[in-house]
Amino acid sequence: TGCVCGVRLPDALRRGDRLPEPIFTPATKAELGAHDENISFEHACDIVGRDVMLRLRDTSFAIYNAAHAFAAERGVILADTKFEFGFPLGPDGRTTGEPPILIDEALTPDSSRYWPTDSWKPGGPQVSYDKQFVRDYLQDLVDRGLWDKTPPGPDLPEHVVSGTLAKYREAFDRLFA
Repeated sequence: TGCVCGVRLPDALRRGDRLPEPIFTPATKAELGAHDENISFEHACDIVGRDVMLRLRDTSFAIYNAAHAFAAERGVILADTKFEFGFPLGPDGRTTGEPPILIDEALTPDSSRYWPTDSWKPGGPQVSYDKQFVRDYLQDLVDRGLWDKTPPGPDLPEHVVSGTLAKYREAFDRLFA
C-alpha cells in the first residue's frame, strides 16, 4: 500500500533505505504470545486521546533522535526501535490518571535494529546486531515446512543462541567500549 500505520512512505523505497525522517507507528498490545497490532495515529488518538498521543509521539522522537545520534557517533545505525508506554495503575488495578510512562526495555537489541555503518548497503538485508538472526533462523524453519509458527516455538540450537549472543556483545562493544 505504500503506507505503514497510516503514514505514506516515499516512492521507490528499497529495503534498508533511510527514511527522510523518523516515523511514529503506534500499536496496541496483544495478548501474551500474539503479535501487537499496528494502528494509525488517529486510531490511537481515539483510544487514549490526542493530547496523550502527541506527548507519546514527541517523547518517542526525542528518545529515538538522541539514541540515533549516540549510535551514529560510534559507527552504528539505529534503524528502528519500539518503545512501550503504559498508564500507572493504583492498588485497585485502575489507572491513576497520571500520564503514561516508559515501561519495559528500551533501545536493546531485542527492541531495536542496529546495523554497522561500515557495512550498510541499501537494497537488501543488512548485517545486524539484533534478534534478526533468530528471526531468520525461525523463518527458514517455516520456509522448509519444519514449523508452522504455532506456539510454542522450537528450541533454538546452540549456534543460534551463541551467534545471537555474539551479535549483542558486538553491539554493546561498539556502542559503549
